[in-house]
Formats: sequence, structure tokens, C-alpha cells
Amino acid sequence: MTNPLLKAPTARFGAYPFDEVKPEHFLPALKESVNSARAKLEDYKKKKGSDFQHVIVEQGDISDQVNYIAGIFYNLHSAECTEELEKISPEMSEILTKYGNDISLDPVIFGKVKACYDSRLEQKLSPEEMTIIEKTYKGFVRSGALLADSEKTRMREIDEKLAKLTLNFSQNVLKATNDYLLEITDKADLEGLPETVVEAAAEFAEKKGKKGSWCFGLDAPSMIPFLTYSKKRELRKKIALANGGKTFNSPFDNQTNLKEILTLRTERAKLLGFNTHADYVLEERMAMSPRKVMDFLNDLLEKARPHAQKDIDRLKNLAKELDGITDFQSYDSTYYSEILMKRELNMDDEMLRPFFKLENVVDGIFKVANLLYGIKFREVTDVPKYHEDVRTFEVTDEATGNFVGLFYTDFFPRPTKRGGAWMSGVRDQGLRDGKIERPHIMIVCNFTKPTKTKPSLLTLNEVQTLYHEFGHALHGLLSNVKYRDLSGTNVFWDFVELPSQIMENWVLEKECLDLFAVHYETGEKIPADLVKKIKESGKFLEGLGTLRQLTFAMLDMAYHTKDPATITSIDDFEKKETEKTVLVPRLPGTNVSTSFSHIFAGGYSAGYYSYKWAEVLDADAFEFFQKAGIFNRDVAKKFREHILEKGGTEHPMELYKRFRGQEPDVGALLRRAGLH
Repeated sequence: MTNPLLKAPTARFGAYPFDEVKPEHFLPALKESVNSARAKLEDYKKKKGSDFQHVIVEQGDISDQVNYIAGIFYNLHSAECTEELEKISPEMSEILTKYGNDISLDPVIFGKVKACYDSRLEQKLSPEEMTIIEKTYKGFVRSGALLADSEKTRMREIDEKLAKLTLNFSQNVLKATNDYLLEITDKADLEGLPETVVEAAAEFAEKKGKKGSWCFGLDAPSMIPFLTYSKKRELRKKIALANGGKTFNSPFDNQTNLKEILTLRTERAKLLGFNTHADYVLEERMAMSPRKVMDFLNDLLEKARPHAQKDIDRLKNLAKELDGITDFQSYDSTYYSEILMKRELNMDDEMLRPFFKLENVVDGIFKVANLLYGIKFREVTDVPKYHEDVRTFEVTDEATGNFVGLFYTDFFPRPTKRGGAWMSGVRDQGLRDGKIERPHIMIVCNFTKPTKTKPSLLTLNEVQTLYHEFGHALHGLLSNVKYRDLSGTNVFWDFVELPSQIMENWVLEKECLDLFAVHYETGEKIPADLVKKIKESGKFLEGLGTLRQLTFAMLDMAYHTKDPATITSIDDFEKKETEKTVLVPRLPGTNVSTSFSHIFAGGYSAGYYSYKWAEVLDADAFEFFQKAGIFNRDVAKKFREHILEKGGTEHPMELYKRFRGQEPDVGALLRRAGLH
């Protein structure tokens, strides 16, 4: 039987054959493609030459089939991870890591790269080609190409172990999330929960074989409404404890994985001549050094903490006034925040939900993209999908009719999907087999599901999440470079959040809300006074929101700048490093670190600060839009040409200054957040 992973895709747009691919296809296809690539690499190594076309383009083409298979696998592993896929993931990871190391640690291949790098000035390369060879050379060096043979052997061992450990970490978080169920059998225990939440809980219980009761899980669309609205404090505590302790001293404990990851990352950094993993990571970031990151975070902390203290005091006073609570806890925060917002702004999520029907929000975001960048989205049904929830869209340029890219959306939680929200480059834009191909981009979220009686009605936060991920998608879709390694989101990690975070600003603007925010039953446009309140909500409890982000960013930097050998207790370390930023008591038996997938199973190690770093960029950039009009085509054209289309072809600060005409002003963030 023909393996669909080993033949050229025949679907429209060259889309992945999701409908044909089965778990049993992956390992045989990967092994065959790796063996074929190795044979081609041997021929490549025998050829003479140090020109760019031979060294970079030809060598890159050799790994295309391997990367194609890996791309399909890891997209599915995140969004539709069946037991069969999970079972083969360690071997897939091991093969891919070994293959990657075989290239990056090969002295002959590196010799070619170095020769090309050394002669780059004589080759009359374009700026993009110059960036590629410099990035490639640096990538080899950062992967250990200059190490002695014994050190290279150790580097291989470290990389292979890290691949397994980060995978184990991620799988433990997913298993622990799916393992928990809060079952409610007494209707009185549903007090405070909106009708939509109760209905969703009843349907969830039915799926779990517990008809007649109501069930809640640890995925965000289930847990967050419970923590927000449930009047039953003991039950809020119960689900908060379950969530905070799901991978800490539990059957899915991640403490050993975490310690080993830190130890290996540190050893790897030292092998390469860096003091810490953070030093290694930040060499390739706008921030450049741990000291600069910590100065940035501490400066924000100094400005935000007094505001955060006022925010928490208001919540504590409200809890005492309404319910006589004198021992305010973390599981009270969301609940009383919602009450306070209703009291001060006369607004809550349930008031907004009817105006945020998912399909309308999606249609609205397509209108925003059209107004800004002149692109159109048309749903197509002849593209293979990996799940019935997935929708596919053809993206075209309105003026020329040219194909811009293929766009996938996947919005609802399920046991086979990891939590959170993300954008994925299914196929990056750029050169492939001698021609420039347009991208295939996916966004995956975990939004409130429709019920039997109601469509999917989003919270304001979910709408902003959709806009955030769509911003990443635009970065991928509008990419206009030659080489895939520099396309779309292949930029410095502390720059990658600019296109995503800037999109969130539109959600708070009347001109944008008027495009899509209509009542799902009456068709009534969202009232002007509600729009005003949404705008005001952008600053509501922002001190606490900023402190929460700083907690994660500072914890991340602490883990990756300290000697792991001194961390005898993950819990004690976390307590100590979050003392300055946590204003409510930590719940006994809970731990953030052991489920901190961003830094221990994702790409954010020593990089979580980038969310706040990019907020400075996006606040400053959006002020530019506001001055000209939020749908001003001239400003949008500049943003598209200098940011979205350029990918990683130049240093991000140069691209930003070309768009903005100046370096970013940190005051823009403080003004927007009301923290100045």
C-alpha cells in the first residue's frame, strides 16, 4: 500500500493529506525519508563548492521530505493527539533529533557552511541571502559544530534526552488535565453559574457517562467560568487545587522532568561557552542579555506593583463586604474580579457573550484583515481536514485575485488537543523545488463550545485570544520572502508577539466592534455604552494582570539563570522567586512550575518576558494607527511591508524603526495600561 506521506500531495493547494494519513504511516515514512536524505547528504558532501546555491539551497532541499513528515506529525500531536500518535512520539522525536544532530555536528557539512560564510562578502549576495548564511553559520556554531569530538558526542546525548524530557513534560500536563473531573450531583451547587455554563456542564457529563449530573474539567472553557461565577467557595477551591496540583506530587508528576531539563540545558549552554541557558538563548534575542531582561522586568514591577496592591485590596474589601471573607485566596480572585467589574463598569462576560457569536467574530476578523490589508477569506470544503471541527479558507488578494495562502481554524477543546491557543505554520512561505510557494497557516484554540440550544458565544477574553492568534496567522500568511527559514514568524522570539498582540487592540475599538458585535438572537448592534465599557475594561485591574505576567517571566528567568544543582526543592524555589510578585497566599500542594509548558515543553525558555517586551512594541505601534485612524491603509501598508512581509530577513529593531520612524516608547504601554 502506498504511504501518503511519501508521495507529493494531490489535494487542492498542495494541502496536507490529513484524510489519508494514519498513525501507522508515520514511522515507516520517516525512517525511509531519513535514510534517503542521508544518502543524498553523502553525495552532497562529496561535491565541491562553497557558493550559496550549493551550500544553503541544495542542502536545505535534501531535508524537505523529512521536514514535511515532521510538520504533519507535530501539528497533529498538538491538535489531535490520539493514543496511537502519543505512543510513537518518543521514537519520532528520537529519530528527528538524531537526524538534526547528524547534520549540525557533521564536520564536512559545517566546513562547507563555514567556507560559504567566510566568502560571503565576495559572493555578491542579496541582504536576505546574507542573513541566511549568517544565521545558518551561527546555528551550526550554537549546535556545537566547533566542539571537540567528545563534546559533540555529549551534545548529541543531551539533545536526544531533552527531546524526550520535554515531550514527557507536555504529555503529563495533557494527561493530568484530561484525568480530572469535578462532578456535581446537587443542583444547589450550581449556584451563580450562568445558564450557558450549566448546559455545557450537563452535556460534558453526558459525554463522560454521567447523565443527570454536571461535570467540569481543567480545560479553560470549563474551569474558568466555574472559577468566575460559582458561589460555592469550597468547590472553587477544589477545582483550583486540582488544577494547581495536577502535575505536582501527583500520578503525572513533572518535578523530575523539570530538574533534568534544567540540568541538561545548563550543561549544554556551558559546553557552548555560555554561563547559563539564559545567556545562550538571549544571544539571539532583541534583549541580548539576562541583565537587560531583568532590568526591563524590574522597571515594570516597580511601576505595576503599587497599582496591583490597590487592585488586590479592592478585591479583598469586596470579599469581606459581601461574604465576610478575611482569608482571601487565589481561587477568590476571578470570582470577585467579575463582581467588581459589574459593580464599577456595570459589565460582565455574560452581558457581552450574546454579542460575540463565534461565527460573527470570525467574519469580523476577516473584515478587519480586508480593511487593513485588502485580503479576502473564502471557506472551501475540498481541502482535507484532521477533525470535523476544522474549517478551511482560501485567502486571496482582493485587488489582483492572487492566491495568498490556505488558512485552517480549529476552535473547540477535546481530550486529544492540548490546552491553550497557538498558530502553526503548516507550510511556511518560501522557496521549494525552485519556486516560491505560498503558506498554509493554522490557528488552534480552546473556546466555549456550542450547546444543544446555543451557539458558541465567546467571552471578551476569548475574542482577544482569537485576534491574538489571527495576528500570528497574518504574519505567516502575508510573508513575502525568498527563503522559508526567514519567513513569517521565523523571527527573534521577543519580536514574534508584536503582530499578534497588536491585533488585540482592535477589539477595544468601536469601529472594529461595529463590524461584528451583534446580538445572536435579535441582530441588535452592540450598544455604544457597552462599547465604552469594553474600552474601559482594558485598564480594569491591569496592575494585577501585569503582575501575573511578571510572575511567569521572572520565574522563567530565575530557572534559567540559577545553577540547577542548588534547586533542591521545586516548591521552595518557586515560593522564593515569586515572593515579589504574588500578592495572595499560594495554595498548599499546588505548583505553577510543573505545568509551565511554555518554558519546559515549548519555545519560551528564558523567553517568557517577550510577551511584556512585545507589549511595549504593540502599544507604541498601535498609537501610530490611532493617530491616523485604526483602519488607515497607509499605516497598514507600512506595517505589512516592514513587519508582516519581512519575516526575519533583517534585525527586528531596524524593521520596527522603518515602520514607526522611531524606536518604541515604553511610555505607550504604561499609558495604555493606566500605570503611568
